[in-house]
Amino acid sequence: MPAQTQNVPVAIDARMLGRPGTGVATYAAALETALVLSTRAPLRIADPSCGRPMDRSPAPARWLRWADALVDRPRRLAKRDGGLAGRDVFRLAQVHFDRHGTLLRLRAPGAPGLVHWTYPLPVRIEGWTNIYTVHDAIPIVHPTLSQIDGVRHRRLLDAIARDADHMLTVSEAARLDIVAALGCAPGAISACPPGLDIAATPHPLPDGLAPGGFLLAVGSVEPRKNLLRLAEAHARSGLALPLVIAGPDGWRSDTIAPRLAACPGIVRLPYVDRPTLVALIAAARALVFPTITEGFGLPIVEAMQLGTPVLTSRGGATEEVAGGAALLADPLSVDEIAAGIARLGDEEELARLRAAGLARGRAFTAAAFAERIDAVHRRLLERHGQTPGN
Repeated sequence: MPAQTQNVPVAIDARMLGRPGTGVATYAAALETALVLSTRAPLRIADPSCGRPMDRSPAPARWLRWADALVDRPRRLAKRDGGLAGRDVFRLAQVHFDRHGTLLRLRAPGAPGLVHWTYPLPVRIEGWTNIYTVHDAIPIVHPTLSQIDGVRHRRLLDAIARDADHMLTVSEAARLDIVAALGCAPGAISACPPGLDIAATPHPLPDGLAPGGFLLAVGSVEPRKNLLRLAEAHARSGLALPLVIAGPDGWRSDTIAPRLAACPGIVRLPYVDRPTLVALIAAARALVFPTITEGFGLPIVEAMQLGTPVLTSRGGATEEVAGGAALLADPLSVDEIAAGIARLGDEEELARLRAAGLARGRAFTAAAFAERIDAVHRRLLERHGQTPGN
């Protein structure tokens, strides 16, 4: 059980909580679980007005938001439902950053504590220890693989790096990329890989699929996921199993999805709920995840914890997360990916990968993540002259 820090309030932004379907949302939920395990139930920082997209806001509301952002002043959070709330603060923060190039300052009632921002948000609670999770530097390092404006994102991360008490990221590979991209001090950011506990429960598979009778790719259809090379490699591999692609249409899918549809042996499942996705991962002969770049690669951990063999990309975060327990291939080489898929036809290879993956998956449990978060908290509290409770 991690050391307790129960005498210090801990908060987490709720912007990504309750938004299933993305790695960032899964991370936010995992972080909240880790905070519960390592301290106590964190205060949620909620924005009751952020349920609708900004572009659907009434015109007067958008005008008022811009007018409000002209004044650079702190905004107050109020206690509400056991947490903290501030109307429109997340969207106002984005407008404030575009107007001033600085983080929106917030003030919270009660004793100061530690606050986790689960995504690079341009906000800061004055007097609190502000910890920001920067998931990767992909928009800066690989701008052609991201729909995020790399120039603005760099400005935002620079502002966060200036004001943050500490930054977290999800892998050592991502940490090195962020340090190189921002030129920040190496000690300003820690690699703190997330963890979760996943287990298969009885759930029907989509029609036409049988346990062990398909390969699985997970993720949105976008250039970074490398699905066209994967489809070509699948066709070359000689392994006579369908390749199921579970994930919605994403950025630039209009140029990718039609080509996938023309490939023999490809099954698209664009709309998959969480129980079905877990059932698919557990039942797949293997997860094939040769993406071009990742900050972490959560499907690797999910597959390993479920005893499903993994083929993923050599180098970067995917190789780091795999930890020697997966088949690796150059994501830019169709031949290497095809050779890896062919190896998934070997039963002895599959047995080896299952055993190695189950062992590796234990490094990424919720309890392990809680211990890593607790260690970060203790270092920060000691730096600020506070003593964690016991």
